[in-house]
This record gives sequence, C-alpha cells and structure tokens, in this order.
Amino acid sequence: MSRSNNADHFFQTSDSLATTERKAAKANNKRGSPVKLPSKILAAIEDPNFDGAAVYVAEAAGEVKRVVLETSEVKKVFSPGIAPLTCLAICRRAQMLFAGCWDKHIYSVNVGRGGSRQRLSGHTDFVKCLMTTSLNGKPILVSGGADASIIVWNVETGKQLHKLKGHTKSLQDLAIDPLSLPEGASEPQDSFTLFTASSDREIRRWHISLNFAYELPESIDSPILAHETSVYSLRFDSEGDLWTASADKTAQHLVRSRDWEADTVLQHPDFVRDVVVAEDLGVVVTACRDEEVRVWDVASGDLICTYTGHFEEVTALVLLGRSAVSVSIDGTVRSWGLGKQDFAQYQELLQQENTDEDKGTATKKGESMLSAEEEAELAELTDD
Repeated sequence: MSRSNNADHFFQTSDSLATTERKAAKANNKRGSPVKLPSKILAAIEDPNFDGAAVYVAEAAGEVKRVVLETSEVKKVFSPGIAPLTCLAICRRAQMLFAGCWDKHIYSVNVGRGGSRQRLSGHTDFVKCLMTTSLNGKPILVSGGADASIIVWNVETGKQLHKLKGHTKSLQDLAIDPLSLPEGASEPQDSFTLFTASSDREIRRWHISLNFAYELPESIDSPILAHETSVYSLRFDSEGDLWTASADKTAQHLVRSRDWEADTVLQHPDFVRDVVVAEDLGVVVTACRDEEVRVWDVASGDLICTYTGHFEEVTALVLLGRSAVSVSIDGTVRSWGLGKQDFAQYQELLQQENTDEDKGTATKKGESMLSAEEEAELAELTDD
C-alpha cells in the first residue's frame, strides 16, 4: 500500500488550509535577503573569526553550517548525527565549536585546524543551551539540559568540573553577570556569577570557579520571578541590567538596582523566543513565534519597526554591527538593518509591494490601471 507525507492528501480544517496557503504565498518574499537552507534552523551564533558578517547555524537535520551574509555562501562545518541540534557555542581560545543535541550529547569540532572532534556525555535529556568562557586562562564550557541540570566542563580535557541542580524544569539559556568580571575585562579570572533561565520561569544565580560551584544564597531564597512562564533568553546590557524573552508573550528589562523589577515590558502576540540589544543604536530587537522580528526603542519601549519576512517561527537572533540576523523554522537566514534609514527603506519596499500587488489584482480582474483623466484622454485619441 502506498503512503504519503503530503499534507494535501490528508483531512485538514479550513483554518489549517488557510494557514498553509498563507505560508506558501509568503515563502517567496525576498525581504531580509534570505539564504535558504534545507531544514529547520534551531540556533545561530556569530562566527567571530570571519573577517566579515557570518553566522554558524544549527539545523534540525543534525548539521552545523556557516553562512556568509554578504555572498550567501553556505558551507557545512560538520554533521555530528541525525538528531536535531538545538544550541551552539564557540571557544575562540581553543578554536572549538560546540553543538548541543537532542541525543543528550555535546559535539565539538576544531574550526581552526579541522578534523579534531569530541563528544561530551553527561546530560540525561536534550542539551538545550551552551556557553563558553575561561577560568584562570583555561577554556570552560557550560551546558544546560532538559534534565534541569547545569554542567561545567574543562574544554581541554573534556571532563566535567561541576554538575549543578536547582531548577525543576528544562534549562533555556545561560549568561555571565558582567559585574562579576574584573573591571574592564571581557572574561573572568578565577570565578564568575552565572545567571540561568528555565522553563520553570525562574532565573537563578550561581558562583562558578575551577574548584567550587554552588547556587548563591540569595538565589536559593529568592530566585528572580519576572515572568509567568518559561524564560527563553537572557541578555545583559552595559549597565549590568537584564533583558529577557519569555513564553508569557513579553520581553522585559529587569533593573538590578530595583531588585530586578521590570521597568520596560514589551508586549507580543505570541511567545518571544529571543532578544538582543544594540545600545549604540538605541534599539532592542525581539524574535517572536508569530514569524515577526520587531525593533523597539530602548528608552521609550515604543515599537519602531516590524520586519515581516519569515513564514514560520523565528527561533534566534544574532547582533552583527548595525544589523540583526534572524533564523527560523522556515529554514532561512535573514538580515535586517537597525538604522533609521533601514526602517525608511523597508517601509518604501512595503509600499512598492502593495502597489505592485494592487496593479496585479486589477490586471487579473480585467480592470484598467489608468486614472480617470488618462482614460478620458485615451478616449479622445481613439475618437480622433
């Protein structure tokens, strides 16, 4: 008996058919200069070693690829397996690229020399988030899993340094508190404070060093509870305050001096999957499950621009200079300008598309695209 995976061959509601038709029509748009990949994109990070704008992306097909934005060049970096890859991190010191996987492992490849690969085993469920840093000059990897555990790894040996438990549900994101670093330093010396976000809606804080790791007492007593449900993304700004993205359909700015109270709440129509802040441009960018990328004014919280281009959920954002790169379940990588001129050009593009669409509709209906005056002039010429 023959089988089919084509959705058109199965019973569908009118709503699902309308959604399918809308996405099919939207899929052909060229907004954001899309680079098309063959499978769903679940994560993205900047390639810091590339002299230009490039990102690494993790695909549901189990491959890591590098995408060069200017040329649309796509190159497969490595393919650790057939299970979806959920997260990425790169260690510049060791030139190692790490990918977390649904199969509970973390895979790595040496992007400097190539060939050298590793597989780290320690989680008992999906690996959900990764982060790299260093301690006393030694490269460190931190991972969070759907098993609600945090593991700190020695990158050089591949051995576990610490395994921490505190959250009750899946980890979603990791971030280093910049105020725990030495003044002017981009990396810690002998210890740092780690912030973690989870599906249990709590944001917790941990002391991490080579010899010791533990949850801070204030975190045990009072974890940060700014959201109603899952917190997907944590981003610190230059003041040490925190931007967060959540399944409660908000992105929030949490102020340290007010005991992490929100002074800005950005409302969305669906889950907010990621947030990045471009302080030099005065904007914050959010990625939403409703397929949109939104740009907001940092100071006022006002919506500046809504970039429409993706036709499936937007899963991650990467800030590259004056642009934000977005990736999606639709398998595309798109780039959006964050300057005033970029917003104006986008609005002009939308107006032109609407004009072209109106002309196309009129032509299909057999209607004239001439104005009343042009019609009258044509009639006179015809009579003559």
